[in-house]
Amino acid sequence: MKLDTDVLALAKDFISRPSITPRDEGCQALMAQRLSNCGFEIESMVFDDTTNMWARRGKGDPVFCFAGHTDVVPTGDISHWHTPPFVPTVIDGYLHGRGAADMKGSLAAMVVATERFVAKHPDHQGSIAFLITSDEEGPFINGTTRVIDTLEARNEKITWSLVGEPSSTLKLGDIVKNGRRGSLTGNLVVRGVQGHVAYPHLADNPIHKAAPALTELANMHWDNGNAFFPPTSFQIANINGGTGTSNVIPGDLKVMFNFRYSTEVTAQALIERVEAILDSHQLDYAIDWVFNGLPFLTGGGPLLEATKQAIEEVTGYATDPQTTGGTSDGRFIAPTGAQVIELGPVNATIHKVNESVKVDDLELLTLCYESILEKLLCK
Repeated sequence: MKLDTDVLALAKDFISRPSITPRDEGCQALMAQRLSNCGFEIESMVFDDTTNMWARRGKGDPVFCFAGHTDVVPTGDISHWHTPPFVPTVIDGYLHGRGAADMKGSLAAMVVATERFVAKHPDHQGSIAFLITSDEEGPFINGTTRVIDTLEARNEKITWSLVGEPSSTLKLGDIVKNGRRGSLTGNLVVRGVQGHVAYPHLADNPIHKAAPALTELANMHWDNGNAFFPPTSFQIANINGGTGTSNVIPGDLKVMFNFRYSTEVTAQALIERVEAILDSHQLDYAIDWVFNGLPFLTGGGPLLEATKQAIEEVTGYATDPQTTGGTSDGRFIAPTGAQVIELGPVNATIHKVNESVKVDDLELLTLCYESILEKLLCK
């Protein structure tokens, strides 16, 4: 396939900007310039160290919103890269550089697809919007969630949102994300009494006390999942206790764990069950809960159907909607009532050294995005 050179050129321009979270390095200004030329009204929303952009073309409903992020994760050891991570380079049909797949390739495809669509359909129905942040890969405090709060406060609603996260597994569009599991983290401290290992009767070992409770939590069956979500998962992510010597009983034990949970259970129900288990083992503990996001699901509707049809028409094969994987900024958009789908490049190299995206896939993705716009806003 011959790549539309504008898509590749724009992706290269984005990659050349070292926008490690929460820096944007002018990526949004570049997008704003291109979108402004298409009739978009641009609104920059800067919250603390994070740059966000809300761009909209049109006043009416329905509102189709491309959502994404200009920030990227750190490069890691540069000596392990084939080429400098912020020098976009095409090798054997693949565009290499940090952010190529996650998600500057998607951003380029969104912009070019929109330019093509508006040129063909200047009087399209409804509105097209872009919600772009520089805080997706970081603490996600001042990014999409703050923009959504601002939009909600003025009752500006998104009907459909397409997030450009790299959803594909083996080939472009083979998988789309039509939902994500909820995420809940627990930071547990089990208190004991420090002492000499030779005098255990004068100490109280929190590791020994906590072990049966942690075993029960690890073996617990939380739910059966459903047709869209796998069963809820509990995983211990970090555990720490002791002074580093073999002759001291620790005074406390610190455990970090995470739930990835389905729509079959609520965060509050998980909290109550965990604390009931800890209480049943008569532990002296404190726990801090960090709520990372609700599960969401777009089980059907116009957005999912348009996405499925577009992928099959462009690629020749059917897509598979899934809810697996980590979290995305879709979790902040879905609670407003918007339908949310994630469609982006193959995710095999994201967050790795030598991140890359197939050059031809950038054009395929652009065609998919343009087709989705036509199916939703040209009826």
